[in-house]
Amino acid sequence: MLYKNQSMGKLALITGASTGIGKELSYIHAATGGDLIIVARRKEKLDQLKVDLENKYSIHVKVIVKDLSLPNAAKEIYTEIKDSGLKVDYLINNAGFGGVGKFYERKWEEDHAMLMVNIMALTSLSRLFLPDFVRRNSGRILNVSSSAAFLPGPLQAVYYASKSYVTSLSNALAEELHDTNVTVTALMPGATETEFAKVSGMDKTAGFSTGYNAHKVALEGYNGMLKGELNIVSALFSQKLMVKLIPFMPRKMLLKEIRKMQEV
Repeated sequence: MLYKNQSMGKLALITGASTGIGKELSYIHAATGGDLIIVARRKEKLDQLKVDLENKYSIHVKVIVKDLSLPNAAKEIYTEIKDSGLKVDYLINNAGFGGVGKFYERKWEEDHAMLMVNIMALTSLSRLFLPDFVRRNSGRILNVSSSAAFLPGPLQAVYYASKSYVTSLSNALAEELHDTNVTVTALMPGATETEFAKVSGMDKTAGFSTGYNAHKVALEGYNGMLKGELNIVSALFSQKLMVKLIPFMPRKMLLKEIRKMQEV
């Protein structure tokens, strides 16, 4: 079920909108009649998405082509939006990527870029837009984290750690904003059927042998954001069960099992 009436006329900014969960979130928001600002690196995919969304839903879509791994990307996005006179109602920090391999063997440039996108861009955009939201006493943030945030991830050390940060930051901000009408929600998907796994190399691991539907993940996250929920674990039943069992498993045993799941 889509909580459509709450989002009519709202403007959503979605990063990583060209594929996967971000693309699904774009369609879900457009279906409510809300306008969009879609951000990603690939202009062709964003332009195609813009045409399709505007034709199907008679909304307005602004495209911003930006590499979020660059230091000034978030500030440039915020400045462009402010200069356009647009007022963002929903900030959806979806952009992110991962990578498999031993930390000391992986290319540092790749992990550094991962940290810039998964942590710095998300944090910067949140910091830039939150004062506007608080001033208006209105606004919602959806940060796409991961069920990986619940534990360390041998062979995906930086990715798992980055998602732990996203969830921790989101929860802390949510409590700081308890006396406002501004909310922050963390969406924590399990393995999901998107190109994320293929790009990161995770598609060859046992952890991604089966995945949850990307549209279902996006819909659960979007609705949870509208309701102001704190954390949303969106995953297959088996993945949700594993999350619940994590606190009861000996740490060394858990780390060993996670490592085996990530081995190619």
